[in-house]
Amino acid sequence: MAYTHPGYIFAMANHPSITIPVTGMTCAACQARVQRALSKTPGVDTASVNLMMNTAAVTYDPAVASPRQLVDAVRATGYGAELPAAAPSATRELRKQDEARRDEFTGLRAKAAFAFAVGVVAMAVSMSSSSMSMTTGTSTAPLAWWLLLVATIAVMAWAGRDFYVRAWKAFRHRSADMNTLISVGTGAAFLFSLIATVTPATLARNGVQPQVYYEAVVFILAFVLAGRAMEARAKGQTTAALRRLVDLQPTRARLVRDGREYDLPIEDVRLGDVVAVRPGERLPVDGEIVDGASAIDESMLTGESMPVTKVAGDGVFGGTVNGAGALRVRATSLGEDSALARIVRLMRDAQATRAPIQSLADRVSGVFVPVVFVVAIVTLAVWLIAGGRAHAGQAIAASVSVLIIACPCAMGLAVPTAVMVATGKGAEHGVLIKGGRALERAGSVDLVLLDKTGTVTTGRPAVTDVVPAAGVEAGSLLETAASVERLSEHPIGRAIVERAEAAGRAGEGRTTSAGFTAEPGRGARAHVDDVEVVVGTESFVREAGAIPPDISAAASRLAGDGRTLAFVARGGRVLGVIGVADQIRPTSAPAIGRLREMGLGVAMLTGDNERTARSIAREAGIAEVSANLLPAEKTAEVERRQVGGRVVAMVGDGINDAPALARADVGIAVGGGTDVAIDASEVTLMRPDLGGVADAISLSRRTMRTIRENLFWAMIYNVIGIPIAAGVLFPGFGLVLNPVVASAAMALSSVSVVGNSLRLRRWTP
Repeated sequence: MAYTHPGYIFAMANHPSITIPVTGMTCAACQARVQRALSKTPGVDTASVNLMMNTAAVTYDPAVASPRQLVDAVRATGYGAELPAAAPSATRELRKQDEARRDEFTGLRAKAAFAFAVGVVAMAVSMSSSSMSMTTGTSTAPLAWWLLLVATIAVMAWAGRDFYVRAWKAFRHRSADMNTLISVGTGAAFLFSLIATVTPATLARNGVQPQVYYEAVVFILAFVLAGRAMEARAKGQTTAALRRLVDLQPTRARLVRDGREYDLPIEDVRLGDVVAVRPGERLPVDGEIVDGASAIDESMLTGESMPVTKVAGDGVFGGTVNGAGALRVRATSLGEDSALARIVRLMRDAQATRAPIQSLADRVSGVFVPVVFVVAIVTLAVWLIAGGRAHAGQAIAASVSVLIIACPCAMGLAVPTAVMVATGKGAEHGVLIKGGRALERAGSVDLVLLDKTGTVTTGRPAVTDVVPAAGVEAGSLLETAASVERLSEHPIGRAIVERAEAAGRAGEGRTTSAGFTAEPGRGARAHVDDVEVVVGTESFVREAGAIPPDISAAASRLAGDGRTLAFVARGGRVLGVIGVADQIRPTSAPAIGRLREMGLGVAMLTGDNERTARSIAREAGIAEVSANLLPAEKTAEVERRQVGGRVVAMVGDGINDAPALARADVGIAVGGGTDVAIDASEVTLMRPDLGGVADAISLSRRTMRTIRENLFWAMIYNVIGIPIAAGVLFPGFGLVLNPVVASAAMALSSVSVVGNSLRLRRWTP
């Protein structure tokens, strides 16, 4: 189990993890370079670099490496990095990221608008010029070329400055990325145009026709900037679900002190303070109701639309919506300890992790940029060889198109955008998926193993059958049993009292004088209205009186159905028998049916006896059952079923389920379970409904399909686009790809990948 420390999280192996903010990454090649550098750093166990979140999550051995060394390793690659702030707030970090993304979008939009405006003016100037194409031998360039030169320098110096600065940093660190491709491509076109403008005669004397590509340079930068602006805006939409969770937290609370209410900032509330919550308001804190009753809408936590009735003594959560009742709530957890903040923190960490399929994009990106440079050089050479120096301008245009269209932005966004949208969408519906690995693995599950108690069933015994003897009313039987059991703490006793209370026969009006005794494993006895009453097992009650044949027959039938039996005798006469069982959840059978419809195998593992387990399994629609299992035996069952390549999901809620949850390919903890079970799992269902298991698997399948689509389009785009940009269609069709068109296509490829991922927002269970 992990625990927090300022800025870091310590795992069970006592190796800390740190999440380092990284700046300057723009493509998959950037991400791959930082990833390699951190992975090669001595003392690093694992490193996960996320292009979308601009973070690097690193687990390291503190005896070998330090946080400062990790930051230095990132900086050595040419990117910015800082140590994280101590005890970071997930909500504050998210708001800070949103502000940074908005600022990024605003800045990119302004630069793109400026570049497009200059491009349009440049085009008008070019068209108005009487001679934009010079013949060989001309010694001076047209005035329009000089005007275009000044305009292009202005665009490159301001709007495109970041590309060139980052490319220079990458060059200094002997690496290359998207910025390198853009800088070299536009730089080559600009340099050729500059020579044509300043000394056109030099080109003419060497058999090269003077041409300029200023418009191409400007429009390339404009399209790339516009694409990045749309990309930044789309990235913000991937965290929309998480942002909505953060916005649920009220900023003020109505504090009750000395009988008066004070409207104060939420930061002023302290543990133990009492806050007033009016009808329709959001609860400002996690706490316990001390006065009032109401129906609380907890859908933001559980995904369940039906309000939950809460009374004094019940726990409530900050961010949930109060119904029609007025409440007073004592604060029990605040700030980063609240349930809402823990969910936000969990989702932030999940979105920063990498899906295993990301490694494919990383391997391609690691060699992609160098290969593109080779292709661009070969393209230049082939054009010069085939067309001679007279076609030098076209050769440069073709090689520039190759460099521009091959920018690997889309490849770096293909996986993390889908993971971020999917994990956020899951959280909206009460399914918390703890990272890319769990999200990817869940889609491959072909066998679901279910714990019984608290998972398939409610985990609380309830009266299922009341069978009175001849001449005895069912209500009287319940009342007599409850008169004794209301003094007991046994779960079966509590179930009997609850059923009697629901029937209005709790027995409070009857006098339990003296002599209450409980015998563990057998039952309890007491004098009620001066008459001895015995409640318990058959052998225990038989000592007080003979059991009638009709009751014996009914008891045998109930036992066959897996019921626990409580016989009741008063004054030496057996009044009847009460059947108690851990009841199946109303949602379990439909959810299990849905899992089977999805083509999944379903089996139940339980430590309960065979008879009871079989009864519950029949009711739930489960054919395969393993009963009488200890925790270690549950784990062994998981391992046995993994033999042969089966992908196993284990679903449970208790401490005894934790080893099996950890051993399964995907561990799923049911809401309301223990912290140990939740910590050992990779997926947490915020409501006790097995329908969430099907939701998680369905969402995973949909997400993996989206990721594969993203990777396909990102790769096929380059497979098709690069040869066309190089000019393979020119000999047969006379078709060449203008650098401006290449830049527009490159920008749209990134936006299309993010847009495809955003389609996951339409997923519903």
